[in-house]
This record gives sequence, C-alpha cells and structure tokens, in this order.
Amino acid sequence: MAETPRPKRKREEEEKEAASHDGAVATAAAPPFPLAELRVRRVLRESARDKAVFLHGEVTGPSGEVMNAVVLLEKTPFQEEKISELLKKHMKLELQMRNDIYSTYHLYPPPELSELKATVVYPATEKHLQKYLRQEVHLVRETWEDYRNITLPFIQSQSFSIQWVYNILEKKAEADRIIHENPDPCNGFVLVPDFKWNQNQLDDLYLIALVHRRDIKSLRDLTAEHLPLLRNVLQEGKEAVVKRFGVPGSQLRIYLHYQPSYYHLHVHFTALSYDAPGSSVERAHLLADVIDNLAMDAAYYQKRALTFPLRADEPLLKRFQEAGTL
Repeated sequence: MAETPRPKRKREEEEKEAASHDGAVATAAAPPFPLAELRVRRVLRESARDKAVFLHGEVTGPSGEVMNAVVLLEKTPFQEEKISELLKKHMKLELQMRNDIYSTYHLYPPPELSELKATVVYPATEKHLQKYLRQEVHLVRETWEDYRNITLPFIQSQSFSIQWVYNILEKKAEADRIIHENPDPCNGFVLVPDFKWNQNQLDDLYLIALVHRRDIKSLRDLTAEHLPLLRNVLQEGKEAVVKRFGVPGSQLRIYLHYQPSYYHLHVHFTALSYDAPGSSVERAHLLADVIDNLAMDAAYYQKRALTFPLRADEPLLKRFQEAGTL
C-alpha cells in the first residue's frame, strides 16, 4: 500500500513465477484472449491465503479446434490512493458477525475497484496442465556428476519454448515495458517488469533481468568468465530501480533460481519485504553471493552440490529416482 514495501503473505505456489511467462506474452498483432468464451474444465489449484486460483479451461479456435488454456486469477494488491474511494463508493456492506468491539463484514466494492489480474497460458499443453496441478514436493540434492548425467540430458531433451524471451531481447514484444537495457551482446541485459507485478504499488515490486547471451542456461553454466555480466546486472539493475522507482538496493532481493522455470539466464529483482514465489532458501541464490563464489573459485558451480525442489509429477524427479540418487 505504501511506497515502502511491506511484508506479504508467505508463498504457497512457486509456480506462479513460471505462470507469468509460459506462453503469456502477446505481440501487438495478437488478438486478446477470449476469456468470456472459456469453458472451465477444472480447478488445478487454489490458494485462499494468496487469493489466487489456477483454472484449466477450453476455448474453441477460429477453425473449430478445441484448445486448452491455463488461467490464473488473483486479487491485486490494494493501492493506498484508492482506499478512501473504495470505502466511500462501496455498493454493499453486509454484517457477518459482531462480538463486543469486534465485527466482520462482507464489503462489495464498485467494479472499477474490484480488479483481478488474469494470467493466461494459451494454447496450453499437457505439460502446462500438469505443471500447475497441486503436487507433493521433494528436495533433490544434485552433484555436478548428477547434473552432467541426469539434469543436462533432460534439459536438452525438453521442448519448452523460450521464444518469448527472444521477443523481448529483440524488442518484438514488451519494448515499451523495458526499464533499463545494456545492449552489449556479451555483458548486457534487459530489465523488465515481471507479469506478476502490475506496477501500481511498490509492495510487490518484481522485475526480471534477461541477459542478451543465449548460451547460458542456468546457474550451472556460470564461471568467472561471466563476472562482468553478473556485476553489470547487479549494479546497473539496482541503479535503474532506484532511479525509476525510488527503491534503494538495500531494499531489494536480487537472486537467481535453481532449477529455473526456463533455461535462459535471468535474475529476479523483488522488494525485500515481499515473499515472492520462489524466493525461499531451497530455490533462490542471491546474485551477490553468486558473484563472490565465482570470484573465489572460477568453477564453483561446476563443483558444488545444489539442492532444489521438484514436484512429484515432474519427469526430472523420475530421472533422479531411476538413477537411484534419492
């Protein structure tokens, strides 16, 4: 609500981070998603705490074909400047319970103050549907040998498209959303708002730095050679955020995921007090620590074991189980 980020609810669904971009980027020529025509098949997952629901629906395409879609609906954060308007213009107030000085109500705001955010993956594959189903989660401890023999072959066998990343880097999409760019093809990057952030308040500030290089898949590929790039992302990213949004680097959480949700190196910038999806210790690696580790040992991430969570239905977990490493 205020300009200084405040604590948010603890994340329940790490995959919100992936939902923000899996097929959800639209070009200027693409027609809007026909949400009114969506036929809901099932609820994939819901969270009362996060005020969010994942839906599996179907849409009939222009040629009559039926296509799957994943739709994430979530309540947007309150905006301080609209609180008074919301209270004054509410359409209905229903008393639910009163006990001494305590009472609870159902308040119905006007439509223009009842915003929901809708994130769409369309057309969605069976992989997307499985991805957003609620699943048990397991921790995997991956050695460098495990990465070479299990994880890397798995990554190379997958067909998830990251064309949306290249669209941003080539300014075919989201060009008007770019906060900062260093155009150097080797040590440059683009900083853009993540789709989870509507940019109306700083409580849940969330940006993504996408590097221009296309040969770095994840943390495992990083060596001392990449230190100039990583330092640029850290320093220029913080400077861009404080210049545009007034949030100092001391109030930012800047980190990489391992495993990432897509295999093109990217860095997350979030408000420090915001419990962003995927910011927990088993998945997030602070960029400043990554830089220090590589400065200390050029091949640090080709030596150490890394721990990360996998859902029970993920094929990569099955690969580790088949290899007898769990």
